[in-house]
Amino acid sequence: MIADVKKTAEQKMKKTLETLKDDLGKVRTGRAHAGLLDHVMVDYYGTPTPIAQIANVTLIDARTIGVSPWEKKMASVIEKAIRDAELGLNPATMGEMVRVPMPALTEERRKELIKVVRHEGENARVAVRNVRRDANNQLKDLLKQKKVAEDEERRAQDDIQKLTDRHIAEIDKLLQQKEADLLAV
Repeated sequence: MIADVKKTAEQKMKKTLETLKDDLGKVRTGRAHAGLLDHVMVDYYGTPTPIAQIANVTLIDARTIGVSPWEKKMASVIEKAIRDAELGLNPATMGEMVRVPMPALTEERRKELIKVVRHEGENARVAVRNVRRDANNQLKDLLKQKKVAEDEERRAQDDIQKLTDRHIAEIDKLLQQKEADLLAV
């Protein structure tokens, strides 16, 4: 029973970390990376489809993403979808390829993005702490039902606290990396 509570808590904390990584990946730094367009949906014959399923997304250079559609006529649709995705990007079609240059970030924009990143990090920390609280409540319920001994419950709470500390340290590390990326000119 205690093992189940710990396992569930760890899975939820890992899921929180994955969500944070995805959210931070959407925050644009000055450099281009192919993952920036992962969540952009293209109208593919009436069906919203991720760009990666209808085109090859590559890096042309450090500040330019190249999107090569597998069907030539999809280039203009992809260009429109990227423009409409509100990422602040201005794609241009050159022949069959859509080039997506990354505009340079201003100092003011960098500070705004750092605030966004810190907010996402705080949300992740709160989510991890909520998982800890739920796990501890489950342990207390097991203790009340006399399914576990007090010392087992206390040990399990300590393990969950260590798990929480480890995941919060991981969140802090991700935030530091993202802030460093944002501040790099």
